[in-house]
Amino acid sequence: MTVSTSSLNRTTVTLQQLAESSNKHSLQQILTAMIAASAQPPLAQTLSTQTRRNQQESIAAIPFHQFCLDSRQLKKNDVFVLLKSQTLHSQKSRDYLIQAANSAAFILSEIDPIALLTTADMNTSSLADNLQSVAQQQLIALPCPVLYVPNIRDFLGDLIQAYLQYQQPVTLPAIVAVTGTNGKTTISQLVAQLAQLMGMSSAVMGTAGNGKLGALVQASHTTGDALAVQQFLYQMGQENADLLALEASSHGLDQQRLQGMPASVAIYTNLSRDHLDYHADMAEYAAAKAKLFDKTHFPELTHAIINLDDEHAQIMLDMAHTSALTVWTYSLNPTKNATFVAATINPSLQGVEIAVRYHVSNNTGDVHFDSTDSNQDQTNTITVVSPLLGRFNVANLLAAIAATVALGSDIDHDIKRIAAVVPQLQGAVGRMQRVPSNEGCFIVDYAHTPDALQQVLASLKTHCDGQLWAVFGCGGDRDAGKRPLMAQAGLAGADQIILTADNPRTEDPNMILQDMQAGMSAEQYQRTHIEPARQKAIEYAVQQAAAADIVVIAGKGHETYQEINNVRYDFDDSVVLQNALQQAGRA
Repeated sequence: MTVSTSSLNRTTVTLQQLAESSNKHSLQQILTAMIAASAQPPLAQTLSTQTRRNQQESIAAIPFHQFCLDSRQLKKNDVFVLLKSQTLHSQKSRDYLIQAANSAAFILSEIDPIALLTTADMNTSSLADNLQSVAQQQLIALPCPVLYVPNIRDFLGDLIQAYLQYQQPVTLPAIVAVTGTNGKTTISQLVAQLAQLMGMSSAVMGTAGNGKLGALVQASHTTGDALAVQQFLYQMGQENADLLALEASSHGLDQQRLQGMPASVAIYTNLSRDHLDYHADMAEYAAAKAKLFDKTHFPELTHAIINLDDEHAQIMLDMAHTSALTVWTYSLNPTKNATFVAATINPSLQGVEIAVRYHVSNNTGDVHFDSTDSNQDQTNTITVVSPLLGRFNVANLLAAIAATVALGSDIDHDIKRIAAVVPQLQGAVGRMQRVPSNEGCFIVDYAHTPDALQQVLASLKTHCDGQLWAVFGCGGDRDAGKRPLMAQAGLAGADQIILTADNPRTEDPNMILQDMQAGMSAEQYQRTHIEPARQKAIEYAVQQAAAADIVVIAGKGHETYQEINNVRYDFDDSVVLQNALQQAGRA
């Protein structure tokens, strides 16, 4: 996810010039804050006041080419931004600092450089005076100045975007950001499609790829680093995109990778167990998600769209109200007082017909349906025919419709136009994706959490005249506590399950499968088949499923690889499934 720089002027610039040229954010204040922050002595003995002042003043006036967050990509006279790593040893950060100093115009460091240069292993509170003195001399002797900016993540995105706009001003697209454990990819794609069908040029950024609709490039992370995110936003501006729908991961929000993104609409889907290898617990996970609705982080927010059916919704609602946002909610429960409600849902294997009840005023503010309120604006209902399979996709569609309405100006008119184009929507690749077959029904889905798998199976069970099969596994080097929960979710929702490898990474697939079987009863074992090789597991499902059965291949969805011992091998569930169907004469 990198911006094309061929059309940029590539002129040098200084921090002071960026501050003076920006009319969107007061970078002069930011620069002042940088200097003030760096002037706070992190240790008992630091550089002299005069030395610090000279460094700060010189840094503000040093011309540079661009910002860089990866020392391997650093070019002469770039600014290197040294950020704290989530995993690497402090010795690595010290090496990056010293390596970058040989090329950089100057370095902005989130990490105290004195502590890094003193030792990579010793606690700073116990550093000896002579070690600090040596470190201070090493810092002064580095080929370029280093400025300690512990709060740099608070404005790094703004700073990068200011640099890009200084080179060549462009109009940035409006942004709709989606967060939650499940549904981010589908909702962001649906928002982009609906906006485009309404006449806007749309782009997406997330798990399934980055780029304008129809020209996505596969992404390595759901949310890239601050530099990649700002470069991509700028590139979409260069390509005249009117809208960017993006996925806001908990990692990205927690690490402030989206700082400076001018999001106007924020969506919350749900929260279930995931990423507890990163977050300490569910409370910390929820708090990271809630940052998307905090105007101190995203000052251009106007609308919050929140799933009222989720048990963690109140956390997001509280933050959105604190930020004085216009709050719209959505629900699949017709008894709830949500802004957008699926009053009736009539599913089939071809899609679903939904009676959408909505109660939204053209006035700003929170407006919810409440049958006891005789003074409320009139509640309306409109029929929507969606080609998307699954009850949870009804919720995803409600969120996407709400976000698209929030982008417009005439609510009733926009909703009617949106309803008319819903039949043209396409599901995201690997999300309830039906692979053609001449008998039976075969689905590829990304469900890789217990909650997501449960929802997929529950949605398909209502359509199934025969048996429902589920083929899935669990990723290696991730939250091991999720493994038996995944197996139990599969057994609760499917008649037969086939446990297999997902992305084992550096773990033994057989050990992962053993973890998944913990706590199984004898009856559950009767309905479980174990096949570590994923291709063989898919082939087995195709061979065993009857004509009236439904088979779900879950866990990898859009992914086109399988990661084993740090090597990514070509593996696409939909392609493997198509081949298996052909070999079995069922395609």
